[in-house]
Formats: sequence, C-alpha cells, structure tokens
Amino acid sequence: MFGNDITIPHLLIFFPLIAGLVTFLIRKDASVKAWSLFSVIITLFISVAGLYYRNNQALSGLTFNYEWLKYMGASFSVSFDGMGRLLTFLTAFSFPVIFIATYRNSYKNSKAFYGLLLLSQAGLMGVFLSTDALLFYFFWELALIPVYFLCSRWGGEKRIHATFKFFIYTFTGSLLMLIGIIYVYLQTAATPFSDHSFSIQAFHAVLLIPSQQNWLFWLFFIAFAVKMPIFPFHTWQPDTYEQSPTAVTMVLSGVMVKMGVFGVIRWLLPIFPAAVAKYDNVVIGLSVIGMIYASLIAIRQDDLKRLVAYSSIAHIGLMCAAIFTTQQLALDGVMIQMFSHGINIIGLWIVIDLIEKQLGTRKISQLGGVAHKAPVLTILLVVIAFANIALPLTNAFVGEFMMFGGLFKFSIWYAAVAGLSIILAAVYILNMVQKVFYGEANALTSAMKEISLNEKIILSVIVVTIFMAGVYPQPFFDLTKDTVATIITRFK
Repeated sequence: MFGNDITIPHLLIFFPLIAGLVTFLIRKDASVKAWSLFSVIITLFISVAGLYYRNNQALSGLTFNYEWLKYMGASFSVSFDGMGRLLTFLTAFSFPVIFIATYRNSYKNSKAFYGLLLLSQAGLMGVFLSTDALLFYFFWELALIPVYFLCSRWGGEKRIHATFKFFIYTFTGSLLMLIGIIYVYLQTAATPFSDHSFSIQAFHAVLLIPSQQNWLFWLFFIAFAVKMPIFPFHTWQPDTYEQSPTAVTMVLSGVMVKMGVFGVIRWLLPIFPAAVAKYDNVVIGLSVIGMIYASLIAIRQDDLKRLVAYSSIAHIGLMCAAIFTTQQLALDGVMIQMFSHGINIIGLWIVIDLIEKQLGTRKISQLGGVAHKAPVLTILLVVIAFANIALPLTNAFVGEFMMFGGLFKFSIWYAAVAGLSIILAAVYILNMVQKVFYGEANALTSAMKEISLNEKIILSVIVVTIFMAGVYPQPFFDLTKDTVATIITRFK
C-alpha cells in the first residue's frame, strides 16, 4: 500500500487539509467531533507507517518534486527524512491526544473550531516536509493563520490584546523571513542549478560572502526565534497561551514551537554557516538569559497556564543554545528533546484543563489537596512533572543530558549558568505540585472528582511514552542520525 514513492508525504499533508475543509460542511456538533477525531487518528496511522522506512534507499523514494510555479523556479517538493518523520509523527501523535483529552469541551460553531485545527495540522505537516523555500513559507503561514482565528474567536476575556500581539510578532517575523528567502533566491542563478530556484539544494549551494550572511542570518533567525520563542522575542507567548482555548494552547506549545527549532536546523544552519560561527555566542547568551529569566518568572506565577508557558520558554532556550554549539552530542539531544518536550508539555496542559473544567480556576493560591479527591490524576501528574524536570528514566533526561554535554564542550561557563535552570525548574514544578495537589482540601477543591476513564487512558498513554523514550531512546537517534551528520559536515 505504501510502496508508492509519494503516498505517505502527500497523505500527511493533504488528508488533514481535505478533512479540515470537509469539517466546515458538517452541521451537527457530535458529528464534527467524531469526524475530526477519526481524521486525526487516520493521520496518525499514516505517520506510523512512515516510521517503517529504516534505510536511506527506501527514504530516497519518498522525495517528491513537482513543478509548481515553473517560471519562478518553485516546486511542490517534499522529503521524508529522519527529522521530518520525527516531527510529523509528533504532530500526528499530538492531535488525537489533544482531541480525546478535550472531547467533552464545547465550542460555539464547533465545525469552524475543529476545521481550523485540522488546517493548522496540514500546515505543520507541510512545514516539516517541505524542501522548497517558497513552499516552506506557504505552509508556515498555513499553520499560523488558523491559530489567529482560533485565539481571537474562542479565547479568553483578553483574547483580542493577546491575539494582536501574537499577530504583530509572527507577522513581522514572517515578513523578515520572506525578504531573506527572496534575496537568497536571487543568488541561486550563480549555483550549479544555473537558474533561479527555491529548492533547498540550490539554497544550500549558494555561496554567500560573510557580509551577506551576517544580515541574512538575522532575518531568518528572528522569524524562527519569535516562533520558538527565544528571549527577548518571547513576550507574546505567555499572554497567548493564557488566553487561547486549551486545545489551541496544546498545539502551540507542544508542536508549533518546533517550527522555529526545525527552521533553524533545516534552513538557517546549512545556508549561513559563517554567520552561525560568528553569532553563536550572541544566540547562546540570549538563550541562556532567557532560560534563567523564564525560570525565575515561573517561580512567581500564580496562574497554572502562565507557569507552564514560562517553563516552556526555558526548555526551548536550552534547545536553541544546544543547536548553536554545533556539537553532534547536543544536536542528537535536540532531536529527541523536540519530541519529549511536546509530549510532556501537552500532558501538563491536559491536567490544567481537567482542573479548570471541574473547579473553574487555574489559580495556585485557590487550590490544594486535590490528591485526596483525585489520586489517579495526582499520580499521573507527578510522573509528567518529574519528566518536565528531567528526572532520570524519563524522556527529558536523555535529551537534556546530551544538550548540556554539548553546551559544556562549547563553554563551561554557559553550561554552568544554564545549569541553574535545572534547580529553578525543580523549585517551580515541585512547588506547584505541593500547593495544588497536597495539603488539605479547601472549600473549592473538596468538590473535585476523579477523572473519567478516557482521561485516565490518555494521560496513561503519555506516561508510558515518557518511560519508553526515557529507558530506550535509541530509535530516536537511529531515525535522525543522518540529519545530524549532514548538519555537522557544514561546520567541519
């Protein structure tokens, strides 16, 4: 069934795209939810099938190129390499988890809500599979635009302000990236491709002098830094996470932030190696500052959503710092950490959503003693919380250990300062667990009930995934080793 050269990459993009468009035509809310869940489960099966390609010869058949805008040198070009398979699997895995966990949530005009989410999934798949710069930009916007509408229409009381800030940041970043793409495109005529081309091969073959690389680097980096986000381009994130519907927040923090990390690895590092070598200390310095800053702010938060938002900034900061060390150990760690961070952060959002649905609040100061009323939820949350602080045997430990190892090789001082974030993460996570779940139940939390069977199952799936990736991470390294090797050769 999957022997066709183009089947899997195309299905990963077009199935959720078509499913999303169909969703807009369904009238009954129950049918909308059922169709949307069915669609994302089918997408997951397609992605799992793609994981069975284990050698380069098989993967070479999964590169597809079709002339899209012939006279501009743009093609519908997709490739299914190791990093692409990892991140499309994360995307395909996350959406069923999110849909099942929030299945009992009600949304006004649900067909538009779920339709936009499926369109965003299609955009994410396209971002992770594109090997044409213009196509990459097209899917980048396709992933983001539905989120603007989701946040502005179904968000909280301050959603308009949060969405406006989100729009300004991401639109500015996208515009800068588009300028950079066009400039590099105009230089491709001097490559062996002999004509202007948006293909990734042509972009990698462009010989840019250091002065060109220096300013182009910042056009691309700012776009990716906003999406991750990296200090000081992060200020849109806590407000947007807080005001967005929880399902949208899960997509934003679990999957969409990986667009920025992916963009740095796939496009920025190979095209501008001289600028990367020049500005590595600047970017790593900003990343480390962001890690400490976000961790300190997280300690002071009383809102669970904002606490997790700042925690995410700290974790992504470590990934960005590790990437710019250009150490193989660090890049291997980033690969598994992209997946691990997505799983762990979605698990935390699910728990927050379950608490808020029952008790009507996210304020840590108003909670306490939840463990007495919901012991199963507490046990599952503790495992996810320990994974978030990278306890050994959990998935995040492997990636963080390797990233810190690469950072240590680059600079012992950066590693020492960044290491403080480990202590700070333990402080804010364990403090949250203690204040929300332990102690005596109060008048509010005494009404808390144990979570339902489907909620137990979905959190258990996350917990099992945490331990599987923590105990046996080798499949992740096997999947992405060729991608890492290709990047490293650009800096030798």
